[in-house]
Amino acid sequence: MVDLKGKAAVVTGSARGIGYAIADRLAELGADIIINDINDDAAKKAAEEIASKRGVKTGHFAGDISQQEPAEKLIETCISTLGKIDILVNNAGITKDTLLMRMKKEQWDAVIGVNLTGTYLCTQAAFKAMMKARSGSIVNISSIAGENGNPGQANYSASKAGVIGFTKTVALEGASRGIRCNAIAPGFVKTDMTDAIPDKIRDEMVKKIPLGRAGEPLDIANGVAFLCSDMASFITAHVLDINGGGFRPE
Repeated sequence: MVDLKGKAAVVTGSARGIGYAIADRLAELGADIIINDINDDAAKKAAEEIASKRGVKTGHFAGDISQQEPAEKLIETCISTLGKIDILVNNAGITKDTLLMRMKKEQWDAVIGVNLTGTYLCTQAAFKAMMKARSGSIVNISSIAGENGNPGQANYSASKAGVIGFTKTVALEGASRGIRCNAIAPGFVKTDMTDAIPDKIRDEMVKKIPLGRAGEPLDIANGVAFLCSDMASFITAHVLDINGGGFRPE
């Protein structure tokens, strides 16, 4: 049984979507939570909702985790509010899709900044506290696009592939101090972002998934909860694919 009672967790980009589902699931299993979003009102509302629903202690921090100072302050907020940090979930991510030949450097930099640099900055800040405690679990949200690539997403795919390489290195560096680091690579998941895709295209994508359905945010949240728990105490440097079997060949 997954039990996270007494754990203190930070989930980046957790005011909505997959991040919210992760934070809510960890709280349901007993963890105290710090919600992060770039929008203060959204972060505060999510933290209050989860506290009311799950009966755990929550806090929130609004800031752009692609920048060093806000990333460090996010981790400091967790330690000052919850007393420690046991779990870090690097979920915050953005897309700015376009074909490579049309991609502007600003679009490249923005996606790499949040998805990869933000993961590095938050992990580095949390790593210091986890090393002192000689324990901790870090879960980084990658993507099927980071493993297989995806037309129109050179920036996103590169950032998520980078997350995988980063995960494996952090796992090796943290192992001697009891710190585990794993990644999850979601496939097609129903979110506000994917709801914006035209129905015809979305239906065609779902048809290619062997299990015959799109993923739900809770599918990803359950994977995160497992990797954060003692049930996964001998799992590190692993990339868990949660994608319904990927996409069938054409």
